[in-house]
Amino acid sequence: MHDIAYVALGSNLGDRAAYLAAARAALASLPRSRVLAASAVEETAPLGPVAQGAYLNQMVAIETELSPRELLGELQRIEQERGRTREVRWGPRTLDLDIVCFEHQSASDNDLTVPHPAAGAREFWTRELAELRGMLGRD
Repeated sequence: MHDIAYVALGSNLGDRAAYLAAARAALASLPRSRVLAASAVEETAPLGPVAQGAYLNQMVAIETELSPRELLGELQRIEQERGRTREVRWGPRTLDLDIVCFEHQSASDNDLTVPHPAAGAREFWTRELAELRGMLGRD
């Protein structure tokens, strides 16, 4: 089944712009998928209780045949290849990739919820999602 997934990209360690660029390139090479559009990059304050630097954030729309579970596995692989560690919840990271939503699919289990539980609570995700949907004529 072809669907459109919206994936949030974030980085607040090292060369943040380079990490986002590497993530976009990796997403473009996913099997049975293609990147349709990318939002503008914006800098945001970090979320959560851990003191850390500002994030660069962006969202991409991907047409994919991957299921939410398959896409999650690919996103975690991309994060790990870019040096992502999961030592501190809400901590700084080289790369953070989140499935915000799919156009026609959802998922709910112990480690995957689609749409993302914070999808409506993060103003920058709301802006980026609206920007992408406008680009795709889905507003």
